Amino acid sequence: MKIAFIIDPIQRLDPTHDTSVALIEAAQALGHEVWITQAQMLSVVKSQAWAILERVELTPVQLLEGRWVASENWYKLGDRVLLPLEEMDAVFMRKDPPVTVPYLYTTYILDYINPEKTLVVNSPAGLRAANEKMYALQFTEAIPETIVSQDKEIIREFVEKKGAAILKPLGNKAGEGILYLEASDRNFNSIIEISTQWGQVPVMIQTYLPEAKDGDKRIILLNGEPIGTVNRIPTGNEFRGNMAVGGRVAQTEITEREHQMCVQMAAKLQQDGLYFVGIDVIGGYLTEVNVTSPTGIREIDRLSGANLGKQVMEWLGQRMG
Repeated sequence: MKIAFIIDPIQRLDPTHDTSVALIEAAQALGHEVWITQAQMLSVVKSQAWAILERVELTPVQLLEGRWVASENWYKLGDRVLLPLEEMDAVFMRKDPPVTVPYLYTTYILDYINPEKTLVVNSPAGLRAANEKMYALQFTEAIPETIVSQDKEIIREFVEKKGAAILKPLGNKAGEGILYLEASDRNFNSIIEISTQWGQVPVMIQTYLPEAKDGDKRIILLNGEPIGTVNRIPTGNEFRGNMAVGGRVAQTEITEREHQMCVQMAAKLQQDGLYFVGIDVIGGYLTEVNVTSPTGIREIDRLSGANLGKQVMEWLGQRMG
């Protein structure tokens, strides 16, 4: 197969952590032809999506003494060429958030790939539909009590009722801008004003789950099926478990409640073309649905001996026939 990945600049990726790199390695190991591009290198010409693409060859990371180790020169790029993306069997949209206006425009360009010729993972329409914070709200039995508002008094009433809550900006990633709220905090009004840009931008407020100290579990779903999980545990005085803010990772298992949660979500994810997804679970409650560039493969593979990238590529091969 020929597979293209829309990623951030490859020189900025960490091959020992980045899931996009793990997927490219897996595709390469199975003999597929892999190309990379960036969002700003896409165009629509004659009602077709085109991209400036580069062939990429990776030197795979190695697991040495319990950690991934990469070569100094771990990637090699070919010459740039302009090609219609329909020449690819699959295109992986793996641009990191935030979901800005240029990001949305990129999804509109991807709409001009013929789905009968090329599979886009994840679907551009699905990416537009699935804000990573808001999308979880439809699974009411799975989520903690949650509101979305820019109104200071509505937020204060919720936090006073719950005692403590977590504030999340709707468009950020990797724990950025997430705040712990107590109504008694003398900075409460200022926190809400700054976070909502003085009442102009809604934020998500979720009941604080004390189980967060035990970890924020990432579960990877492939076409609605859970294929692996890792626990991210806060360290020091940090209440967030995100790896980007220093959370340590630990091996864990998918519980029966979590499995049923995935079953509940599967049909909707498939309907929206959200094939490769990472859900976040704290204390048995769904807190986020990550669809833009979910991560965690490297950590799961290192701790469990799995090869999730290979599973993804084998699924892709079966789907493409």
